[in-house]
Amino acid sequence: MLETPIDTLPRTSAKTIAKLQKLGVHTYNDLLHYYPFRYDDLHEISPISLLRPNELVTIHGTVETMKNQRTRRGMYIQTCTIADETGKITITWFNQRYLAQIIKPEEQIAISGTVQPYRGALTIQPTAFEIINGNELIHTSRIVPVYPQTRGLSSKTIREKMWYILSLFQKEDIEELLPEKMIAAHRLMPLNQALVQIHFPSSQTLCKKARKRIGTDELFVRILASRLVKKDWEEQQVTQAMTIGSDVKKHVSTFITNLPFELTTAQKKVVKEITADLQKKKPMNRFLQGDVGSGKTIIAAIAACICALNGMQTLIMAPTEILARQHFQSLSTLFKDMDITIGLQTGSEKQLKTKKEIFDIVVGTHALITKSVSLERVGLVVIDEQHRFGVKQRAALREKGVHPHVLTMTATPIPRTVMLTLYSELDVSIIDEMPKGRKVIKTHVVPKVKRAAGYEWIKKQIAHGDQVYIVCPLVEETEAETMQSVRAATAEYEHLKNTVFKNQTLGLLHGKMKAKEKKEVMDRFRDGACDVLVCTSVVEVGVDVSNATIIVLEGAERFGMAQLHQLRGRVGRGEKQSYCLLFTSDEYNKPTERLVFFSKHDTGLELAEYDFRHRGPGEMHGTRQHGYDDLKIAELSNTKFVKEVSEMVGEFMINYKLSSYKKLEQIVQTYSIHQIAKD
Repeated sequence: MLETPIDTLPRTSAKTIAKLQKLGVHTYNDLLHYYPFRYDDLHEISPISLLRPNELVTIHGTVETMKNQRTRRGMYIQTCTIADETGKITITWFNQRYLAQIIKPEEQIAISGTVQPYRGALTIQPTAFEIINGNELIHTSRIVPVYPQTRGLSSKTIREKMWYILSLFQKEDIEELLPEKMIAAHRLMPLNQALVQIHFPSSQTLCKKARKRIGTDELFVRILASRLVKKDWEEQQVTQAMTIGSDVKKHVSTFITNLPFELTTAQKKVVKEITADLQKKKPMNRFLQGDVGSGKTIIAAIAACICALNGMQTLIMAPTEILARQHFQSLSTLFKDMDITIGLQTGSEKQLKTKKEIFDIVVGTHALITKSVSLERVGLVVIDEQHRFGVKQRAALREKGVHPHVLTMTATPIPRTVMLTLYSELDVSIIDEMPKGRKVIKTHVVPKVKRAAGYEWIKKQIAHGDQVYIVCPLVEETEAETMQSVRAATAEYEHLKNTVFKNQTLGLLHGKMKAKEKKEVMDRFRDGACDVLVCTSVVEVGVDVSNATIIVLEGAERFGMAQLHQLRGRVGRGEKQSYCLLFTSDEYNKPTERLVFFSKHDTGLELAEYDFRHRGPGEMHGTRQHGYDDLKIAELSNTKFVKEVSEMVGEFMINYKLSSYKKLEQIVQTYSIHQIAKD
């Protein structure tokens, strides 16, 4: 029954069917799992004589009169007088002539709405009404579900279709996901009961229990999928276990000593964790999170050094060619005094195809893992600011006979609770300490009225030798630049060049430019031949120009918190004091609370916790959060709940076999990394 297509719903127009399908509802089961986002508690029936202005109420009464009148201006007014044993009240509608055919004298009626004064008396602004006459009431006189809706599809229509489906389905139609003993032990509501109570709750208490049960299932399958991936990973063996004898220790120690700075305590801790992982026979699968500028690249370099000294190769994959080239240049400088070779492989730079030499470290984009590239002794893969290393990429290496260690790095601020849940198949390391001497970037919100003064200050800083980024926002937060955002950057470039910065040198950079053009622009900016770089957020990840001390974020309110943090991290790379100026759009003369908070806090964890409380996890993680961005009930910000479900998963893995619960096994596979890779 639950797999029945929704186009079989009785008394449902083709237009309504199309609207439901637009919401992702294609079967009865899809509709059953289209949950309310809030509820209106209308279960208490108020006597008419006790009504008070501005109250949301429900009344029951008898229709005494129902009139349909036309005004001089051609408007139709419907007035209905309703009486109960305590008094009378008149309800008014406008231009709803059909009501006279539905609401008739002497019928019993239920009306919900807000009480308002009207012409010296009280009336109700009706939000819903139902003729009682022994009917089951679903829009009034109960805890009423309110659903996410789209234009042309009301919450009332969704309620009616939901009520119809719930009247059909039987207890046996719903297959329990979890073992009965576990459900009983954790005092969870049975799933079939939860699905009824989440849509039409009998009480607030039962509603909470229903939402807890369904939220538990949502998190359970996702965490279990991650745990199983981790278990599968741990059962593998690396191609070659690394050893760290006295000779390797000596070279690594010399490399660290020769660095132009001292490692922070946090960096030393992470190096110790990774060093231990590399010596194990099972592949490392570690997630490294650290603020912009916290020194993650050095950690990767040390791991690559250990790998090279063991005769193994390291792949370092970056999301863009710009960042790949920067990593290549940085690593070439770091290893200039060591006998470690470094190659570059991107879409436009293919050293691996033109040279027979097998490099110790290969830097590139996803072009690294192709059938045409010979990677015979890969021992370590480092992924910088990308989605996790998926099964497809790992399978490509397995075809070449290698089982590498994997280190995933990100500067995207992620709350600890989210990290431990979303990345539960990974071992997590956190760099929560910035290098000594690093100055805090001063951040200021600049409204429209202060923009001219801001430009004048910027010109003075340029006169002192500083360089500036001016970043135009993406209209849509996608991985690809939109043409509209490119035009915005181009238009801003022309405007600034011809008006504000006539005496300065400007450059333009956006994602639609060819790789060679982008390289030339960045080289000019890095060499100091360009004072101001006007760009889109193509500079968000990894671009490192130590002399750039000012970044202006145009339309700052359009950027997500994590993106603001990433962009701010493009400055402050050197010893000079750096600044981040948040320019708001014309319609935002008053700074938003979010931008004010951002301007006063500089650590990624603080920003992530704020964003998580106010917006949820979706914006922070984007496509990385596949399998979690579609949570409908469970809230990752509820740390106690997340921990409880996580412990349940551990209990299940110890005491039960997944194959014994076919439905659960099927859903877990859907959310496993294997399925994600196929998608």
